[in-house]
Amino acid sequence: MRALLDVLIILDALDKEGSFAAAASRLYKTPSALSYTVHKLESDLNIQVLDRSGHRARFTPTGTMLLNKGREVLQTVRDLEKQAVKLHLGWENELAIGVDDTFPFTLLFPHIEAFLQLHEMTRLKFINGVLGGSWESLTQGRVDLVIGAMRTPPPLSGFSFTLLGHLASVFAVAPHHPLAQAQEPLSRRLIKRYRAVAVADPASTHLSFASGVLEDQDAVTVFDFKAKLELQLRGIGCGWLPRYLAQQHLDSGALVEKEVASHVSYEPVWIGWNEQTSGLACAWWREQILSNSEITALYSAPAPHDGG
Repeated sequence: MRALLDVLIILDALDKEGSFAAAASRLYKTPSALSYTVHKLESDLNIQVLDRSGHRARFTPTGTMLLNKGREVLQTVRDLEKQAVKLHLGWENELAIGVDDTFPFTLLFPHIEAFLQLHEMTRLKFINGVLGGSWESLTQGRVDLVIGAMRTPPPLSGFSFTLLGHLASVFAVAPHHPLAQAQEPLSRRLIKRYRAVAVADPASTHLSFASGVLEDQDAVTVFDFKAKLELQLRGIGCGWLPRYLAQQHLDSGALVEKEVASHVSYEPVWIGWNEQTSGLACAWWREQILSNSEITALYSAPAPHDGG
């Protein structure tokens, strides 16, 4: 196997440099050593790699196949070497990142590009989650890092978390919805008369944050906030939406914001990670997320007052 790898390296250099002398100089060996290595492989496998009948050795069809396929093998070997070094230094082979559905995934695009340019040997895997499902993905080992998780982090050892900020939400209805003309602030009793639109994680029993679903209230449950937004735009139901997601529709008049009695319209948002699987890639992502000005602005709502 080692002899074949040596020949593949020689063939690659020979094709690029054009002669045994130039290839030997590139590989810091003598031309006779290179010629002997190729000839020995030909003898051992009973094949002809080079046609030496002319002034300069030329690749036979077999040699051309070895050259082309061999370059793929050499690239795989080089990638394997890089990956081994990365792992030894503490970079994960794969990093699974859970992204809560309330978090705008587009904010991660620049970080994905930057990470892959610097650390292409670490594979990235993104998993969507909603509310409690984000924490469950982390604690059950499906992800190594979770971004934008809602509610209180689980009190389990081996996991760490940092407050990302507070996400503003808004209770919104379509202009033709009965609640659009109702006197404010809306009471829970009044809201309960109308159908709510909620979001639930398919892998979890939890409904979304601020879904507005009260006990015994009729509700349509969907799988993400984009679907929830569309149903509320159509007037099919009412409910809470992340303000950043609803704002353009509020500005255009496609949605109407309504004040709700005794409700704090912002929710704490967290970034959490598994300490046992955390490596340099996870640390890199934590640093990038926490220092991103757009993300900071998104979660810049004030913290709720005690007892609020």
